[in-house]
This record gives sequence, structure tokens and C-alpha cells, in this order.
Amino acid sequence: MTDHDAARGFASLVVHAGQSPDPATGDVIPALHMSTTFVQDGIGNLRQGYEYGRSGNPTRTALEAQLAAIEGGAHGISFSSGLAAEDALLRAALQPGDEVLLGNDVYGGTYRLIARVLGPWGIRLRVVDMSDLEAVAAALAERPAKILWVETPSNPMLKISDIAGLAALGHDAGALVVVDNTFASPALQQPLALGADVVVHSTTKYLGGHSDVVGGAVVTNHDALAEQVRFLQFAAGAVSGPHDAWLTTRGIKTLAIRMQRHSENADAVARFLTGHDRVARVHYPGLESHPGHDLAARQMRGFGGIVSLELADGPAARRFAESTRLFTLAESLGGVESLLNYPDEMTHASVRGTELAVPVELVRLSVGIEDADDLIADLDRALSAL
Repeated sequence: MTDHDAARGFASLVVHAGQSPDPATGDVIPALHMSTTFVQDGIGNLRQGYEYGRSGNPTRTALEAQLAAIEGGAHGISFSSGLAAEDALLRAALQPGDEVLLGNDVYGGTYRLIARVLGPWGIRLRVVDMSDLEAVAAALAERPAKILWVETPSNPMLKISDIAGLAALGHDAGALVVVDNTFASPALQQPLALGADVVVHSTTKYLGGHSDVVGGAVVTNHDALAEQVRFLQFAAGAVSGPHDAWLTTRGIKTLAIRMQRHSENADAVARFLTGHDRVARVHYPGLESHPGHDLAARQMRGFGGIVSLELADGPAARRFAESTRLFTLAESLGGVESLLNYPDEMTHASVRGTELAVPVELVRLSVGIEDADDLIADLDRALSAL
């Protein structure tokens, strides 16, 4: 029996998966193992498979079991950052000459990694609107891709893509279907259950949840691919340190209840913004007016904590971004505190001048778990000053 056989619901899995009490001491919270090396009972006779901190660590093992369980996967692999996880996956799955079909609204760092780091190695890149199944089918018919890379909800325009539909299209074309599930988190969406082959995360965001640890993850049911990714994790060395793994595990334990509050607050914020005369447009899949609302309602258990809004122009967006008090102007997202980001010059500066460029009038909000009335008052004050 595994440590989470009795935990079937998601809120139970986040607390118990990979978290068996220590058999020697009875510790309810597994220990933080800081050792860089492990004693061998004779040459090559390893205790529980542990040899050296880069190849394995009990704290990281516990996190990886937790990650696999909450995404419904067989293999969870933890990295030092989300981009390190993406890099290992891409190098495990691709060879020079292979192509990635990428959504036209994604995290700028993903585009930069594929275009500027792997591009010179011979990896090709095409861009398509992943929320348009007909456009994706046409792109795959024109030329096959080795990887179909999906973000849903997308960053920062919050487009919703049909994971099951894309999985069917990708598999028919012989493509590996990868879903970046960072925005939704497995509390709201489990892409593997919808047909995706691989899930990637920046665990820095909602999984860690407290803006105090950087990390990334790959989760899959494909044994051979997982073995290749683990080899790169070991050989290239971008592993989670034990303290980072421990902090991420601690954050995950409250994921279910945090995502509920994030979603409730974001919905209240989005509906307030929709009625404000200084706001030109609001992007939030929980709004009935959002073009992906019905699809999001079917494939997600909630609409998440990210809201993007468009103002009159770029100067107005910049003034607004620099005027809030409770919303903190900073990169990243998914922490308990509310953050505000101006993507054109912050998280998405690397896609300026490309077909992934973000409108200069757009501001992205990561809505935290504070009192919704306080958040709305802060936004109202900043908007009214424009």
C-alpha cells in the first residue's frame, strides 16, 4: 500500500501524496534531507538508491511523488526552475530538424528558449492560435510537428484551448502533446486525463504559492520519455535543491483551498473591472462574455486567479501599473499576495516585434487571497486617478 492509497480526492492527495510519516521517528512531516552524499553499504550497494545529491535526494523524491499524484501521472520530475523543466523535456523529445508548433500567446521565456536557445541547435518553430482547432489542424496538415505545445489558460491573454481536441489532432499527426498547466494548476485542470502526453509547470507559481521558492516540473505517463528526462535531470544537473523541494511540497499542501480563494477573488475583480468606465476590455475565462468561457467551464473546475485588462493606451496602462498599492508591481504570479505585471516590458519583453507580441495597453493581474473588497478598492482608486 502506498502512502496515499486512502487519499482519493484532490484535496486529500495534495496533503498526503509522497508524505508518509517517517518509519523511524514517526515524523508527520517528512524530514528535510540536506546531505549532498549518502553512505554506501559496500561499493555500489546503495541504501534505497541514494548516492549523490544530484542523482537523488529523499526530499526531492517525496515532492516528485506528490507532483505525479496530483496531476494523475506515473512520473513526476522536479527541476530548479520551470524553464529548466521545459529545457530538459524539449531536449529529451527533440532532435535537430524537429519542429515545435507553439501557441501564439505563451510565456515569453518559453518562446525565447525554443527560438533563441534551441533554435541555433536546429529546432524549428511555428506559431498558431491554439484556441482555433481548425487553424491547428491546417498547420499540422501543412507540415508535421514533433511537439504541440499548449498553454491554457494562456499567458497573458487568457485564451482557452481545447485540450482533448488538440490531443486528438496532435496524436493523429504523430506529435507529442505538451500542456503548460501553470496558470490553472492541477487543482483546476488535469491535462493528462484529457489526453495530453506531458504536463509542465513552473512550480514557482501556484504550486509553491508563496513567492519564496523557484522550481519546475515535468509529469507524464510515458515511461521511455520519463527515463530520458530523468537522465537529463541527472546529467545536466538542473535539479531542485532539498530546501526548494521541501518548500514546494509545503506549498502544494494548501493548493486546493488556495485555488478556490484565488478563483473567487479573481471573479469578483473581473466583474468589477468589466463595469469600470476606464477599462476597455477584461480577459477572464470566468466571464460569460469570454470567448472560451463554455470550454473552460467544461474542462476546468474553476477559472483561476489571473485577470488581464486593457486600458485606453500604453501610457494609461503604465500609469495604472505604477499606481496600485495593494497590488504589487512585480513579475511572477500565483502567490498568496496580489501582483500586477506590465507584460510588454516585463514578462513578455522577449516577444516584442514577433507574432506573440502583447498589446501595450494590457496589464496582467495575479489576484491573491486578500479580502476582495480591499483589492477592488485598490484598483478603483488607481483607475479613477487616470
